[in-house]
Amino acid sequence: QVQLVESGGGSVQAGGSLRLSCARSKYAASTYCMSWFRQAPGKAREGVAALYTDGWKRVADSVKGRFTVAQDGAKTTLYLYMSGLEPDDPALYSCAGDPAFYPGDGTWRDDFRYNYWGQGTQVAVSS
Repeated sequence: QVQLVESGGGSVQAGGSLRLSCARSKYAASTYCMSWFRQAPGKAREGVAALYTDGWKRVADSVKGRFTVAQDGAKTTLYLYMSGLEPDDPALYSCAGDPAFYPGDGTWRDDFRYNYWGQGTQVAVSS
C-alpha cells in the first residue's frame, strides 16, 4: 500500500516562508510523479507544482517565482518551498502521486490522474 504523508504546514505572516514535505512509502515504485495540489474553501482544487523522479518539474503560473518544488536524494520525499506567501495562498495543500503517470504540460494539473493522495496539510497566512 503506497502512502503519502505530508508535513510542514502552519501559519505564517504575509511574506513569510514555509517548507512542505511529502514522504512516500519506501516500497513504492522507483519512478514516480508526485505533485502538490491546494484547495481553499469554496474553490476548486488547483495544481501547484509537479515533479517526476527523473527531474522533470513544473510550477503553476500563480506561484512561479515564489514556490519551488524539489525532491530528496533518495527520491522518496517531495518538497514544496514556499516564500513570499500571499493572502491567496492559504489552503489545504495535498500531495498526490502515481507511478504510472508521466506528466506533461497539459496533464500534470489533472487531479484524476493521481491514484494516491496524502491527508493534506493546512497553510494559513496572516496579514
